[in-house]
Amino acid sequence: MSAAARARKTALVAGRTAVALVAVTTLAFSGYFWTALRLVKQNTNTTQILEVLEDIPNSPPAEDGAIDILLVGSDSRTDAQGRPLPADVLRKLRTEGTDTVNTDTIIVMRVPRNGGKASAISIPRDTYVPIAGYREDKINSAYGAVKYLTAERLQAEGVSDQAERERKSDEAGRKALVQAVQDLTGMRVDHYAEINLYGFYLLTEVIGGVQVCLRAGTSDPNSGANFRAGPQTISGGDALAFVRQRNMPGGDLGRITRQQVFMSQAMKQLLSAGTFTDPGKMNGLLDAVSKSVVVDEKLDLATLAAQAQGLASGNVEFATIPVTNIDARNDRGQSVVTVDREAVKAWVAQLIGETPQAAPSSTTATPTPTSPARFGPGKLLALDGFPAVAAARQDVPCVD
Repeated sequence: MSAAARARKTALVAGRTAVALVAVTTLAFSGYFWTALRLVKQNTNTTQILEVLEDIPNSPPAEDGAIDILLVGSDSRTDAQGRPLPADVLRKLRTEGTDTVNTDTIIVMRVPRNGGKASAISIPRDTYVPIAGYREDKINSAYGAVKYLTAERLQAEGVSDQAERERKSDEAGRKALVQAVQDLTGMRVDHYAEINLYGFYLLTEVIGGVQVCLRAGTSDPNSGANFRAGPQTISGGDALAFVRQRNMPGGDLGRITRQQVFMSQAMKQLLSAGTFTDPGKMNGLLDAVSKSVVVDEKLDLATLAAQAQGLASGNVEFATIPVTNIDARNDRGQSVVTVDREAVKAWVAQLIGETPQAAPSSTTATPTPTSPARFGPGKLLALDGFPAVAAARQDVPCVD
């Protein structure tokens, strides 16, 4: 055999070997991933929310060409099983014990069935809307207020088992929140996923923190936020303070900007930190999930994992509903965010490529425009009317 032939044969063998190694590595990683996914599923708490959602009047049609997942961040002072968090944990969370439950983060993740780009639509927590079974109030109070009223009613009816009261009142609260979201956006909620403060805290600890960037130093004694300007890595109580700070430009809209950037960076860190192949990190993740995450029984975690990859890669469009006033006052003197509900439905329909059911109603205020944004390496951030600058690290957009 000539030298040239031997070289070609050697190159062919080397190429086949490389392909085989890549294939084996991919299969091994896939094995780790699916094993990890199975373990996560086994440790995830479930809710029967989909059953009670069938009773919501005037729900949008279920077959609308996409899977819509309501993602909720709750400030519950209990774990996912309803057990009160210990005082030392509450101190770590920089919060206090209380019976109320507010949903500080409300996002509808829309995943087209045709494989198109996913969208993540944020709703400001102080958005003033009618709440079924309660009154007109901030949308973040829907869960907690209806949960409390339901628990009181069940106790008056003689339901003595606290666990049963907790379960049924939780379902009622989640149903009220879903109905408020559907009525506001015109979107049909197909699935539900919720994480509480404690899980958020634990998750950031597991992945070694999340990289963020601020244009200027900031502090807030109420949330415990105290950050310098520039890129930095935060976790635990600092991470909670970062996304919950209130005294910032744009109020609710500025906070949503932070939440959207933080989510993108957190997913990127989670998927790149070796979490699924590191036994210690995996155990930490499972602990966080078991204590803090609740999903509906039919939610496919593989679908959720695929969207997490989309968040990490910047392949998701973030947007925030249009508002008419970010610092209005209701008749009780509370600061609220007002919206033109028909204008919101028309905006959502346009964003997701549908024909709006009704024309926007006339209002005295002009809705504040909000633009979709893509997060990715080297991209500038433009959310909620707040222009961004390039971060010192190209993959971490700076925010206020």
